[in-house]
Amino acid sequence: KFGPSCAYPVGRTRHLEASLAMQASAMRALRGTSQAWASQLRSKHTVPSWATVDPDAMCAASPATGRNLVGGQWMDAAKTMDIIDPMNGELMIKVPDTQESEIGPFVERMRNCPRSGLHNPLKNPERYNMLGAVCALAAEEMRKPDVQYFYARLIQRLTPKSWAQANGEPTITRKFLENYSCDQVRYLAKSFSVSGDHTGQSSSGVRMPFGGCGVVTPFNFPLEIPSLQTMSGIFMGNQMTTKVDEKVQLCMEQFLRMMHHVGLPATDVDLIYCRGPVMNKLLVDGNARMTLFTGSQHIAEKLTLDLKGKVKLEDAGFDWKILGPDPDDMDFVVWQADQDAYAFSGQKCSAQSMLFVHENWDKQGVVEKLAEAASKRNLQDLTIGPVLTWPTERFMKHVEACLKIPGASLAFGGKPLTGHSIPEVYGAVEPTAVRIPIESLKDPAVFKVATTELFGPFQVIVDWKEGQLPMVLELLNNMENHLTAGVVSNDIRFLQHVLGGTISGTTYAGMRAKTTAAPQQHWFGPSGDPRAGGIHTPEAIKLCWSGHREIIYDFGPVAADWAGAQS
Repeated sequence: KFGPSCAYPVGRTRHLEASLAMQASAMRALRGTSQAWASQLRSKHTVPSWATVDPDAMCAASPATGRNLVGGQWMDAAKTMDIIDPMNGELMIKVPDTQESEIGPFVERMRNCPRSGLHNPLKNPERYNMLGAVCALAAEEMRKPDVQYFYARLIQRLTPKSWAQANGEPTITRKFLENYSCDQVRYLAKSFSVSGDHTGQSSSGVRMPFGGCGVVTPFNFPLEIPSLQTMSGIFMGNQMTTKVDEKVQLCMEQFLRMMHHVGLPATDVDLIYCRGPVMNKLLVDGNARMTLFTGSQHIAEKLTLDLKGKVKLEDAGFDWKILGPDPDDMDFVVWQADQDAYAFSGQKCSAQSMLFVHENWDKQGVVEKLAEAASKRNLQDLTIGPVLTWPTERFMKHVEACLKIPGASLAFGGKPLTGHSIPEVYGAVEPTAVRIPIESLKDPAVFKVATTELFGPFQVIVDWKEGQLPMVLELLNNMENHLTAGVVSNDIRFLQHVLGGTISGTTYAGMRAKTTAAPQQHWFGPSGDPRAGGIHTPEAIKLCWSGHREIIYDFGPVAADWAGAQS
């Protein structure tokens, strides 16, 4: 049983307090581990009791198995999909390949969820307390080094990235759960009141859920994005149906099993392994009241039409960074630019896609230093790795197209990786940059080629000089996507000019500006579109997963001498 308001079941508080110091010490050690240290830990780790897979044991001889979740029951489908190991092409996982003929239970659950949700400020408010308690217990579970390792290693197997990158996801997820522990879930539904025109009258604004909702997320963050968005929807009172890219959904399945272990009702979330068109039909037939989609712009536009606008989008990101007129802290800026463009092989919607280099930075050799930093990335520590959506041949054709732009040159990279067993269906290419003069981007055909989002280790470097800032700003605002941006400068007037003339939803400004690695404490999402969704913060959660309702109370009394007149 849960206590009346605090986040922990009665009787567990003392045990928690006794274990926190030990867990915190162990977690600090784990977060700072190198790849070699992680390899040593691999032989010592214990798979959590609630887990159904061992991330180190998944292989062709012993593939892991995924299952659907509907109505609180784990279920199989008639057919299965084979998921291969991105590093060698061998069978690694078998998951349900749910067909349209099998989605009936999911559709029924979504359609039958009350429009007023599972809870709201006026109905079942006990669930706010319960969810705060569940988040506290889940965060406690994720503080355990074995659990942290389990998620980081599973992520690394599903979508190969460096240990630091893989380890960051469970850390962010745990901090999010800590943020929404105890009373913080009920605070999301905080209402306000305004006095009326006479005694007994007042108006109150409350946040109401939508009912049966959907979450559709891509492969690149298999834990952080689906878990945070699904839990955010639940916080506000919605019943969720979640689909992650089938290549990596096993991670979200394990997260839900952990959440059930710590007390989340098994019927709050349905999880379906299926292909995109099947999920599209489920959402349409289920009359999804709101769907959060993270992924390609093409699919985002289709969902907007199919779901009659009932969507929030964190769609594709062709993200820019400007190096301003005041170069400083060269080593840090180069390190950050390399991270933004090439960490996780550039497979982030926030990755630095176009870098505008002011002539003052160019004179100090910033591009050459970037080339040097990128050259240190390698497959051994997965600082460069498989590209899961752009095969090598397609990647190289885009590089060639960019090199045909007038004045273009290869800054660095541009070659396939060698000495690996990455399957041909995926890409394996060196960190690459093509350099072009800003004047070439005036041509609409050139601009279209140069601003094509390549979800991989690739960026376009654009040279600009004093007097060309208006042209830079015009180019930025002509881009289709406005997710993240970085303005690297400590010149206040320059920053004000650029920030005031652009619209990217998550913009970093100052000499330490970046485009990637958004922490859990600030909004992450696009801007410039009424469909724009966000993640992490109370503002993002309330915007995406609830709507405003006004309730006007008017109790009287009616004055003894009242006399109504028709009008």
